[in-house]
Amino acid sequence: MAYKSKILILGGTGYIGKFIVEASSKAGHPTFALVRDSTVSDPVKGKLVEKFKGLGVTLLHGDLYDHQSLVKVFKQVDVVISTAGRQQLADQVKIIAAIKEAGNVKRFFPSEFGNDVDRVHAVEPAKTVFATKAEIRRKIEAEGIPYTYRESHYLGDGNAKAIFIKEDDIGTYTIRAVDDPRTLNKIVYLRPAKNIYSFNEIVALWEKKIGKTLEKIYVPEEKLLKDIQESPIPIDVILAFNHSAFVKGDQTNFEIEASFGVEASELYPDVKYTTVEEYIHQFV
Repeated sequence: MAYKSKILILGGTGYIGKFIVEASSKAGHPTFALVRDSTVSDPVKGKLVEKFKGLGVTLLHGDLYDHQSLVKVFKQVDVVISTAGRQQLADQVKIIAAIKEAGNVKRFFPSEFGNDVDRVHAVEPAKTVFATKAEIRRKIEAEGIPYTYRESHYLGDGNAKAIFIKEDDIGTYTIRAVDDPRTLNKIVYLRPAKNIYSFNEIVALWEKKIGKTLEKIYVPEEKLLKDIQESPIPIDVILAFNHSAFVKGDQTNFEIEASFGVEASELYPDVKYTTVEEYIHQFV
């Protein structure tokens, strides 16, 4: 039986993190989740922690801001997957430092669940978020840490194509990449052929499902840019992400080249992912 890496997920009780924890456990990997005492006592996250225990997940106590606790935890695992939120993206340098000192981690997956940050045309405040992620990439590479970056997307004039991926599929593809030599020091893109749609195509698909024509109001790019500037946090960030994806087409406006990337559904054709049409059908 092939060796399955011991996987540690940071941010496992977060929005995306919990799907990765579950995917790792179900795939038979020895799975670890870093938790703080405050997480265990939290009424909502505490229930999730109990679910993890039921899946056989090992809980390791530590803190992103306690270097020695991170080093101690990292020495127990093979792979570290970060699902840090936007406010902690820059703090991933602490993870990098601890991985470097631990010296045994075979691969690091930094927190990247969106556009390829080296190939975007974003406006502020998304521009700064993407730049922070790019800085983390450069730090990982400079330290010589083995890595996998993965780009997954969310479920203008409406014609730019974007990618829509269900959360549990993000978890499945992420875990499949862990022990795959084809993904080492590469970007893994989630671009399943049946989930690439423009906003106009999504609307047309919904109209077909419900048998009605919807009234459409087209927002000029200039109006969207104005809304981004005038909206409060976090609405401005969300709008700026959407501008990058649906106006600039930053998720699909380049070809994946073997020198830097691979596409997940081509690597793992046996994975049955949820298509956009299947996802929409449940609401009809």
